[in-house]
Amino acid sequence: MSLSKEFTVRSMSDYLSPQVRAIKPSGIRRFFDLASSRKDVITLGVGEPDFVTPWHVRDACVAALEAGKTQYTSNAGTPELRGAIGQYLSDSFDIDYDPGKEILVTVGGSEAIDLALRVLITPGDEILIPEPSYISYSPITALSGGVPVGIETFARDAFKLKPESLKAAITPRSKVLVLSYPSNPTGGIMTREDWLPIAKIVEENDLIVISDEIYAELTYGTKHVSFASMPGMKDRTILVSGFSKAFAMTGWRIGYACGHHELISAMLKIHQYTVMCASNMAQVAAYEALTNGIDEMHRMMDSYNQRRRLVVSGLREVGLECHEPQGAFYAFPSIAGTGLSSEEFAERLVQEHGVAAVPGNVFGLGGEGHLRCSYATSVSQLTEAMERIGAFVHKLKK
Repeated sequence: MSLSKEFTVRSMSDYLSPQVRAIKPSGIRRFFDLASSRKDVITLGVGEPDFVTPWHVRDACVAALEAGKTQYTSNAGTPELRGAIGQYLSDSFDIDYDPGKEILVTVGGSEAIDLALRVLITPGDEILIPEPSYISYSPITALSGGVPVGIETFARDAFKLKPESLKAAITPRSKVLVLSYPSNPTGGIMTREDWLPIAKIVEENDLIVISDEIYAELTYGTKHVSFASMPGMKDRTILVSGFSKAFAMTGWRIGYACGHHELISAMLKIHQYTVMCASNMAQVAAYEALTNGIDEMHRMMDSYNQRRRLVVSGLREVGLECHEPQGAFYAFPSIAGTGLSSEEFAERLVQEHGVAAVPGNVFGLGGEGHLRCSYATSVSQLTEAMERIGAFVHKLKK
């Protein structure tokens, strides 16, 4: 059967929502593609541990498979895992949550962030985001109809969020403050003394906080302080975290959100209609990591600390200013003195010297003039990378 008249097919992009069309592809992905074009590239761009998930955690997953634990779990996650998360947060960070009503297990911390923003945003709401920051916050905000508002932080302040900067960004349309400390990409942290004036501003302006604490365990010398532990902030805060960074479990996709039961209940409604539940076997593995994996976590932390010192000293020795990161596993040196933009520096570094790092401009305000270097790779690779970066910087100064 033939059609009696011809139909004009529009470009497929015409069918896309305006929000999706407006989102730019990840600025990190292009540099991964450049790195893959060379065989001798040392990659300092990947934001994941180079460690393999510990054996006993993998064994727990295998045992779960052998026992036939292949069904759905409760939408909110297994009671065992939620209970272990609650106990862990109480023991480690002095925050108490009811596992039955205030904890939701998600498919990675990324889903938790998405859910939190979606339940809070009414189109037009302004979402305050200290930057440089994790690249997903602004696009997720835009997809939900919110307006991302960057708040610039600076190396001179160790990339801390300053009270005066937060106050200056607040308008009558401000609704949510997204916090990410320890910080990706800067390695900056916030202490209790830093948090107290921020908490006061949050209360005075009736803001809700999403606190992404995925790097909470990765601090050097100063213990992480959760924003949710500040006086009066627990009910105003959705705490997001997971197992990817501290337990070397990126591919397992297990995260969680904790907060006021009405907020968690709202997040659960979206979660149950979109992903149903996190993987049963991955939840078993996460429970094993929390209950029996703390020693391995500390050993990985000791290794990151050694690498941190190597990278910071190496960058400074070749003439790049670098604030000392106190958390996560990233250094964020300034390359402004080279005369190149972040993208120019990163592109030439990978093409001419075989080191892949991420240009700072992709992380928002304050990122231009910097380079994100992950030190979650071997000491031998990091040592070679520092030599190659040094050769590149020396060449630029000639």
